[in-house]
Amino acid sequence: MTGPGRLTGYAHGGGCACKIPPGELEEAVRGLTGQAGGDILVGLDDGDDAAAVRVGEDLAVLATADFFTPVVDDPYDWGRIAAANALSDVYAMGGRPVVAVNLVGWPREVLPLEMLTEVLRGGQAVAAQAGCPVIGGHTVDDPEPKYGMAVTGVADPARLLRNDAARPGVALTLTKPIGVGLLNNRHKQTGQVFDEAVAAMVELNAGAAEAAVAAGATAATDVTGFGLLGHLHKLCRASGVAAVLDAAAVPVLDGARDALGDGYISGGTRRNLEWVRPQLRVGAGVGEEELLLLADAQTSGGLLVAGEVPGYPVIGELVAGNGIEVRL
Repeated sequence: MTGPGRLTGYAHGGGCACKIPPGELEEAVRGLTGQAGGDILVGLDDGDDAAAVRVGEDLAVLATADFFTPVVDDPYDWGRIAAANALSDVYAMGGRPVVAVNLVGWPREVLPLEMLTEVLRGGQAVAAQAGCPVIGGHTVDDPEPKYGMAVTGVADPARLLRNDAARPGVALTLTKPIGVGLLNNRHKQTGQVFDEAVAAMVELNAGAAEAAVAAGATAATDVTGFGLLGHLHKLCRASGVAAVLDAAAVPVLDGARDALGDGYISGGTRRNLEWVRPQLRVGAGVGEEELLLLADAQTSGGLLVAGEVPGYPVIGELVAGNGIEVRL
């Protein structure tokens, strides 16, 4: 093989569809929650985006890790997407990434190392854009390629964005359109490239996080593998609130509804919907396809913020009670 080549045959549509289904994952970590510590601000208990530990009066350290199999065929783009996705967990906490290390699984007898170089180059490019140096990593021989990062960040402990700090009476804001899972799945099966989807996935959530903190938001999460409905459910459950979601207000990538109508729905998306369905109250005119779109498994999605964030669309509101009402 000459040149780095492409990841055709390895790209997994469905936006992080390789994640363990949410219900199974929660059961697996159930016995690990409740770890005490006076300086642990955010731990395992509510499934937040990153851990937060106070190390000073005005300083918390954030820690997170994320990696996955390819979602696109281009190795450089995969590296960029995976890096943006890993960095997003720090932004979702209202923090700033300060250092990262690479996490790599590579089938060295199947894919050339030149291709791995392209993946790492893509990751480094996005990390550099974030002002976050990549200073090392760990690599294992793996039958299937995997790439991501462990990221360390910092934040003001008094201004953390947490998923257990939402309150009734505030708007819900979403900072990126949904639908990348459907487009990635179409890409996997047809080879068609969707530049808008790639652009959305490599876009950093840095500006959105800064705007959310500046607007006084206290709760947020990023929308990734469990879909908009799944991550909204986790935020509501952790905060003890309910949500009213205006499906018509949710921004959607061009082509995603066509992919939905043509059946490019991942197994991960279907599992997301089945997991959250008991929490839903579905209004008139909201069909199964609309729910599948709202459950679409995302990769490097936007921030879902409890509060209005200037410049980004409001998609609903938080109210007292429990569950999610979906209406048009």
